[in-house]
Amino acid sequence: MTDPLIRTGDEIEYDAVDAADGLEKGVLIAEEHGAPNFAIRRFELEAGATVPEHTNEVEHEQYVLQGAYTVGIGDEEYEVEAGDSLLIPAGTVHWYRNESDDRGAFLCAVPNGDDEIDLIE
Repeated sequence: MTDPLIRTGDEIEYDAVDAADGLEKGVLIAEEHGAPNFAIRRFELEAGATVPEHTNEVEHEQYVLQGAYTVGIGDEEYEVEAGDSLLIPAGTVHWYRNESDDRGAFLCAVPNGDDEIDLIE
């Protein structure tokens, strides 16, 4: 049986994501906190930031918290804004571009396990 857990906002540490300029990640709840199946992370995409084309081994479910930015998924580009939700299937090429003057932020849920970014060269 999994124990309940509450993490306050001030407990979350944000780190730069090496594969992208202007992207930070904070792990909200994950396996190391006792979550048996899924991890929830918060990403912050600075104004002008870009995340290059990449894939991940696991699916991503995302919810846009703030801002507006472009997401490329496969061969399509999507303009997303606060309140929008995305499903990025495992192994799908995707990327991000924030051309606005405002920070973007989104929640991302993934299954526990390896979520390493594989950059497309």
